[in-house]
Amino acid sequence: MSENHDPIRLLDVRAGALSLDEVHAAVGDDAAGGTTLFVGTVRDHDGGKPVAALEYSAHPTALRELRRIAEKVCADFPVRALAAVHRTGRLEIGDVAVIVAVSCPHRGEAFAASRRLIDDLKHEVPIWKHQVFADGEEEWVGAGSC
Repeated sequence: MSENHDPIRLLDVRAGALSLDEVHAAVGDDAAGGTTLFVGTVRDHDGGKPVAALEYSAHPTALRELRRIAEKVCADFPVRALAAVHRTGRLEIGDVAVIVAVSCPHRGEAFAASRRLIDDLKHEVPIWKHQVFADGEEEWVGAGSC
C-alpha cells in the first residue's frame, strides 16, 4: 500500500438517482476481507402514520460535513475503502435515499465502521427530510432535530 492511499473513494449529495453498482465498485479493494453496503429507502409510513410525500434538502456545507465524518470513520477503523451518497429532492416510496459502503480487512470492522458512518451521517450532516403525511400533517426531520 502506498503512503498516499486515500480510503475515501466516493462522497456525494445529489439530486439524481443513486446507484448500488457505483457505490459497490467504489469500495472494491483487494486487501479487504469484508465489505458492507447499507441502503436506506423511503418507507410508506413514519411514526405509525402513512407518508404521502417526501423531499430531502441539504445545506451547502453538507458535503464538507460528510467528508469530516468519513475522515473520522477512517481514523477510527482500519478502512480500506469508503463511499457514501445521499439523495436530495422529491423521492417516492421505495426510492433509495442513502447508500453507504465500507471495506475493511475483516467483516466485524466493516460492520462497525459502516454503522458509525450511517449513524453519524444521519445525526451530523445537515440534510433534512420534509415529510407530508396522508392526513396533510407535515414534519421536518434531520441533523440536529433528532
